[in-house]
Amino acid sequence: METSHKTSFQFISEPSDINFGGKVHGGVVMKWIDQAAYTCARTWSESYCVTVYVGGIRFYKPINIGEVIKVDCTVIYTGSSSIHIMVEVYSRDFSHKEFEKKTHCIIIFVSVDENGSPQKVKPWIPQTDQEKKLEEYATKLKALRENIHNEMKPFFNE
Repeated sequence: METSHKTSFQFISEPSDINFGGKVHGGVVMKWIDQAAYTCARTWSESYCVTVYVGGIRFYKPINIGEVIKVDCTVIYTGSSSIHIMVEVYSRDFSHKEFEKKTHCIIIFVSVDENGSPQKVKPWIPQTDQEKKLEEYATKLKALRENIHNEMKPFFNE
């Protein structure tokens, strides 16, 4: 059986998801992202995973209560123990057929053993041109994160 590198959740936003402005709270959207991406990472790694990074989160438009939500997750890169996942959040009113993109981000998980130590994951190998471009995007983001981390080191108490 081949392990899938994609996961998609669909559900309806609820009244308890509301913020002071009457829209879905950004923190709720972030929870959805973490839950769906965890499922994608765990499916890929076939082991317990922990979130180690969420970046580039971009909220394009607000989500209304009662809309159909779709959270699409795709593995775009794997390191020795890490799984890099692109997440896109869409929504639509029931009166519309098409989903509209509302949020995008990259989230990284690390596969860990029963002691919490990182463990190897099988490599993800892109097949299509689009998958190859996404892997290239992930490696560029990785280099940017490393540069920022190195520039900020003097300000950390690690």
